[in-house]
Amino acid sequence: MLVLTRKSKQSIMIGDEIQVSVLAVMGDKVRIGIEAPRSVPVFRTEVYLEIRGDQGTDAATAVRKEVDAALDRLGSGGESRQASE
Repeated sequence: MLVLTRKSKQSIMIGDEIQVSVLAVMGDKVRIGIEAPRSVPVFRTEVYLEIRGDQGTDAATAVRKEVDAALDRLGSGGESRQASE
């Protein structure tokens, strides 16, 4: 595991297309933002494990389609995504 130290408003790049930014640090909580192409699925670990453990990749595809449809309904036309807690 690579361990990096970042302050609020700093970020890291994963490859050429994924940027992970520290938006805020509040006590023991860290708010992060992830900018990634729509083709890259991004899940919280507990959600990812539940999808993989219960129903496999078919469920991940179904969830992804639902999320993409919801984003389209909200008028998300860009390549980046935002998620709230």
